[in-house]
Formats: sequence, structure tokens, C-alpha cells
Amino acid sequence: MQPIRTFNVSPSLPPRLEPLRKLAYNLHWDWNVETKDLFRRLDPDLWESSRHNPVLMLGTISQGRLTEVVEDEGFLAQMDRAARQLEDYLQERTWYQKQRSSHSDDKAKECYAYFSAEFGLVDCLPVYSGGLGVLAGDHLKSASDLGLPLVGVGLLYQQGYFAQYLNADGWQQERYPINDFYNMTLHLERNPDGSELRIAVDYPGRKVYARVWRVQVGTVPLYMMDTNIEPNNPYDHNITDQLYGGDIDMRIHQEIMLGIGGVQMLKALGYNVTAYHMNEGHAAFSALERIRMLIQQEGLSYDTAKQVVASTNIFTTHTPVPAGIDLFPPDKMLYYLGYYADIFGLPKEQFIGLGRENTGDLSAPFSMAVLALKMATFSNGVAQLHGVVSRQMFQGLWQKVPVEEVPIAAITNGVHARSCVAKSTQELYDRYLGPNWSSVAADSPLWERMDAIPDEELWRNHERCRLDMVLYVRDHLVKHLRDRGASSSDIAQAQEVLDPNVLTIGFARRFATYKRATLWMRDIERIKRIMLGNKHRKLQFVIAGKAHPKDIPGKELIREINHFISEQNLEKQVVFVPNYDIHISRLMVAGCDVWLNTPRRPREASGTSGMKASMNGLPNLSVLDGWWDEADYVRTGWAIGHGENYEDPNYQDEVEANAFYDLLEKEVVPLFYERDADNLPRHWVAKMKDAIKLNCPFFNTARMVGEYAQRAYFPASDRYYTLTADKYAPAKELAAWKTKLSQHWFNMKIKDVDISSGADIEVNQTVAVKAKLDLATLSPDDVQVELYQGTIDADGEIVDAVPVVMDYEGNDTQDLGIYTGNIIYTASGLQGLSLRVLPKHKYLATPYEPRLILWAQ
Repeated sequence: MQPIRTFNVSPSLPPRLEPLRKLAYNLHWDWNVETKDLFRRLDPDLWESSRHNPVLMLGTISQGRLTEVVEDEGFLAQMDRAARQLEDYLQERTWYQKQRSSHSDDKAKECYAYFSAEFGLVDCLPVYSGGLGVLAGDHLKSASDLGLPLVGVGLLYQQGYFAQYLNADGWQQERYPINDFYNMTLHLERNPDGSELRIAVDYPGRKVYARVWRVQVGTVPLYMMDTNIEPNNPYDHNITDQLYGGDIDMRIHQEIMLGIGGVQMLKALGYNVTAYHMNEGHAAFSALERIRMLIQQEGLSYDTAKQVVASTNIFTTHTPVPAGIDLFPPDKMLYYLGYYADIFGLPKEQFIGLGRENTGDLSAPFSMAVLALKMATFSNGVAQLHGVVSRQMFQGLWQKVPVEEVPIAAITNGVHARSCVAKSTQELYDRYLGPNWSSVAADSPLWERMDAIPDEELWRNHERCRLDMVLYVRDHLVKHLRDRGASSSDIAQAQEVLDPNVLTIGFARRFATYKRATLWMRDIERIKRIMLGNKHRKLQFVIAGKAHPKDIPGKELIREINHFISEQNLEKQVVFVPNYDIHISRLMVAGCDVWLNTPRRPREASGTSGMKASMNGLPNLSVLDGWWDEADYVRTGWAIGHGENYEDPNYQDEVEANAFYDLLEKEVVPLFYERDADNLPRHWVAKMKDAIKLNCPFFNTARMVGEYAQRAYFPASDRYYTLTADKYAPAKELAAWKTKLSQHWFNMKIKDVDISSGADIEVNQTVAVKAKLDLATLSPDDVQVELYQGTIDADGEIVDAVPVVMDYEGNDTQDLGIYTGNIIYTASGLQGLSLRVLPKHKYLATPYEPRLILWAQ
């Protein structure tokens, strides 16, 4: 029976408890110990059964319990404290205000929009799949901590990713529970008249409507679009049904809604965005919509509109392999978005070329990553090694630019410390390090106080965390088995898994094959001997993670682990924890002793779970890939291998599995069980302290988001104000200059390079160079001429190069531009020199932006 009317029923709270409502609807509670304790205290069982959802709790808790706490002075005092903490947090002077204090009034309204296909904030809002989403969630949390004027943009999925369970054969199965938005920490955005705020996005032959929900993340609003509404047809309802679900057409539908719908939504909400950040290529269609708006609403040409958009766009790639990039067939692109070509005034192939590395390859698919790179003037990978890999992957977009100078930077990921460090551990740090430990820099003297934490106190705290994890895993397994209809003997066995006093290795990952989740099982007899050979030095594993529903090889890995457990009778020593989520992650990174990561280098872009583990004092045991490659992997853990790259993957697996076993036998296990007269592993605790003080201050999102602000958001926002001033006059100037540049660049010639010295010179000897250039119709103000000096490698190429800008000295009698400069080599050996010409304009974000370069032959 269909209702004739619906009502959104809010929890009914006694007036004295009204502060609970505001606390529940701001996710600040997730990283504020006082507030989280308050809701746990209100009803511990309901807190757990609601997946730590305070909104659902307030809607289902008995009125009798609410009446009780109104009379509980202790509870009321804690509630008032938590409310004051939230108010203070929302009002305090922030890092952002200090950084931008010199801003003029006209820039006071700047705003940064952060687009992501998923956001992992809390386990009671399951609209994320894994690391990318949790990173996006942590990004918002730290943006709030720093006070950035940032808004998040995403999709609100009715079924989220999926809930994982295992059948009797250990094969992953998927359930898709329906998210009840009205009992989540969500606000439905409304118009002034009370009606739902909606946007309408053009799809072939129809409009698709979306309403807007807001999640308040401290001071940062996250807006998410929901298409599961009338008058959309059933297919369009499903656009926001499942994260990464459906076929290629559904993926295009979702990315149109995220990118194009997201831009329209921000305008409908009244935001004047000054910098746009695309977290992965899923949101790259936002650039097309922004160009359309500037053409149709501001009257700009395509070239000028594209210039404004690119100058204010930021793109972060998380993909270290081409297979991870969204690619769409050209015919589908034209079917769904071909009308943009007409608006832009572009031929169809030129429009498709926006997403092609080689625009002349008419059979190539449309790449979302390529579109994002072409539509951004700041791009980055998410670790230093990933930056190297990304520059190699996308070098073709900057022809003739040396790979090390390809303008893809690296901003190493981090994690939000207050979200991932266990409560008791946070309280320990607060006592000994002070309340600012979660955000202070690595050079702060605060970190010297780590040595003041008594070894026994740190160790006993960690043992409690391990016990908490073990007890949770047992309860979780029992519930899983009961739901599956398992036998009473299996359930009884699950109640005894893991020993809370045994060295515990944690492994929790997305089950993609390159992450090699079964590498530790390669030599079954050897790993069993290490685990069980000495009853006083045992070893156990806690493993978790999901495979994409369509990733059959990933599912095979999960089944292989579960078969290994049963066939080797290791049910107590090895546990696969089903339905991995944020809550399980937090227990594991606090309760395990060692964090294991075994990707096939260099295919792990970052790997943030190891950062979370280190913040809790866990040493990492990992292949030198992602973030671990730039950490102090000697003092804070162990490196598997030495960063080698292999042609034969089977040989690589053999070598690195043996290296893993050697480390366990010779270093990890002995160090853990080496105890003094007080039964304390002093040397292990020393490594724990190093893991905290060396990794915590750098591999956190306070540093990461601050770096994005300084290197990307502030410059992009400044470019917005510069280029849009005086009715877009600077943007028009820059676009016209680029057109002139592209038309005349290839007429320019390097006529002569005169080097003052012969082939043999000495270290620190000054070498004068004079060059003559025919600039054709370009002027000296249009170019920058550089000497390019460095060492010659085995392939005869200049490496580790240093550019030296030459001085323009005027024109000679033949109207050739004269440029002079000096070089000095500070090292002996075979050195090289070249000369190059780059574009130069005061409004360029980087000289590589026009993708033009001229080298001496």
C-alpha cells in the first residue's frame, strides 16, 4: 500500500538533552573522545548494535533511558563539556586564517571544492569501498581541523559498496543492505520554501534529478547527490545505488552525476568555488560542465573558458597502473556527452581528443585520467615513488619534456590521527606529549617527550589493545557463523581463536592480486614452523579485506587463505575477519603487533593502513613501495627486499617470500619475545616509540592537507581571482597568447650555440655560453631560454639535470635574439649540456602548461 503522505520523524529529546542532537549531527564526534564516550555511556549496547550511529541511537533509545539521564548529573556534565568542545572547535582561530591573513577582502570568500566518488568517514555511513574513500574522509576531517574553506562533493549510495560474508567454502559473497538516510548523520538540503533542493542533469533524451544531502564534518560540509527519487525512471534511481557497481554505461552515468551534477549542485547551493580538486579521474567531467557554464553564462570563448577551468583545477591520481584508469569507448562518449562538442565549437574527434594521450590515435578510448590531467594545472601522485611512476605513465602528454620534469608532483598521503589512534593510546599521548601531538610537525621538540612515556605503560596499553581486538574478532566471527547457520562446534571454536599474548601480524587490504595477500603462505611448511615450532615464541595472523564483486582472482585469494586455515588446522592461529570496515580497521591497527604489506612494487600507490598502524606504535613489515619507501624502515620496522624491480613475477615472489621468512625468524620473532626481568620487551618498545615519533608527525593528513593548501589550493584560488578580474580580461589575454604561441612556436629556430670551452674542463670552472635564436614572430617576453646541464648516463642521456636561465642581451644585426649564461660543474666525470626554450607568461601556472618545448639539436 502506497502512502498518501510521508513524514520525516525526528528523535524526541527532553529540552535538557537537546545538545545531543547537535553533537550527533556533526561528525566531529568521531574524532572527539569526550563525545564518543558520551554516546557510548548513553547506551553501550545500542551504540554497538547501531554501528556507532548516534542519530539512530537517539531515534530508537527508550524514553525511559532519556528520562534517567536527565537526572544524571555526571552525564549532563559530560554532555555540556562535549557541547562546549564542539563550539570551541567550530569557533577557534585556525591555521588557514593565519596562512591567509594577508588576503584582501575580495578574496575572503574563497572556497575549495573536493570531488570524490567515495568518502569513508565513519562505519555507520557505508558509502566507501576502501583506502581511496577513507583518505577522502580524512582529507575532509583535516581540512576542518585546519579551517580550510573546503566543501566535499560526492554521491550518496543507497546500497553503498557491499557487506561481505563467506560461504562454507570460504568464497566471498556480497549483500547490499539498504542505507536508511533518515537515520544517518545526514541533513536533507531544502529551498527557502521548505521543498527539497534538487538539480537536473542532462542525459540522452531526458533529465535526471538528484536531491542533496549534507554531512557536517566539523566545519566542512560534504554534499552528496541522491537520484533515487521521483520523477526519475528505475534505471536512473540506480545511478546512486551501488558504489562501483553496474556496467560501463552505469559507470558513465555515475561519473556524469558526480562531475557535472556536482558543479551544478554547488551553484544551486550558492557556492562561488575558486579551486576545484578532483580526487581521481571519476570527477573529470566537472571540467566540461564548468567550461559550458563559462561559455553560455559568461559569454567566454572556448579557449578562454578552458583556461579559467584548467588554471583553477587540481587533480590527484591514485593509480600506479594503466589498468586502474576509467576508459570509455569514443562512441559512448559522443552518445552521452557529444553535445558539449557542439557547445564548445569543437569537431567530434577534437572533443574526444581531450581524453586521449595521442590525439591522432582515432581508435584510442577516452581516458578520464588524461582528461583530468589536461584540465588541471596542478597534478600529483600520492607518494614520492608514486610520483615517479605517474610521471613515467603520463610522460606522453608532455612531449620532449624529461621524465623527471613532467609536471606531476607528489604529495605523500597521510591519515587523520585522532580518527585512527585507539582511545586509550590517544589519552596516553595527551598525558605525555600534550593535546597537540596529532598535528605538530616532525621538528617539534614535542616528539622528544616520547622517551618520557614509561616503557611499561606503553606496553601494557598495547596489550590491552591487542586483547580488545581479540575479543572483538571472536564475537564478530561468532555472529558471522551464526548468521551462516554454522554448527555449534564451529561456533565454539570461534570463541577461542587467537591468543591475546602471542605475536600478532595484521594484514588488511583490498584483495587485488598485485597486493599478494597470500605471499606469506608460499612455503607452507616454513611458515608453520615459524608459527608453531617454538611454543614459547608463537606467531598468529589476523587478515581482512574485500575483493571487488567482479574480481574473481581476488576472490580466489580469499578462498585460498580460508582453505589454508582449515587444511592446516590453523583455525586458532590464522583468522580471516569478514566484512572489513572502518571499525575493524581501527581495532586491527591498534591491536596487532606488526603490520604486513606485500604489494608487487611499484604498484602500491600509497598504502595508508600502515601509517595508521605506526601511529598506534606498530612496526611495519613491508615491501619498499608506496609510503614505506620514504619512511625510516630500519628504525620503525623492517623492509622486505631492497626496492628491487623484477621482470619475472614468479621469481620476485620467491625471493621476497624468503626474505619475509628470514626477517620473521631472525629479527621480528626474537625481538618481540626478548624480555627483561620485568617481562618487558624493551627493544621492541623502543621500536614502537620510533614508529610513533618518526611516522606520526609526517604521515598524517594535517601535514598532507596543509601541503595541498600551500602548493595547490592557495595558488589555484589566487589564479581564479587574477584571471577573472576585469571581466576575465587576464584569462582572455592568456588564452589569446597561447593561441599565438601554438601558431608560431614551430617557426622558432635555435641558430647557434657558442660554448667558450673545449671538451676538457675542470670542476668549478666557469663556462660561458652564448646562443642566437630566431624567435620568428614571437618576442623575448614570450620565451625563457635555459641551459640544461647534468651528468651523462650509460644511455648517453643527461640525468640529474639543473636548468640555468639565460639572460636576453638584445638582438644582433640579423635580428637574432642573443642569450648568454654561465655554467659550472661541481662534480667530475662525463657531464653534458643542452639548451632549451620554454614558454613564458606572467599568468602561466607552470612553463609546461602549454605543452611546448624546443631543444637544441
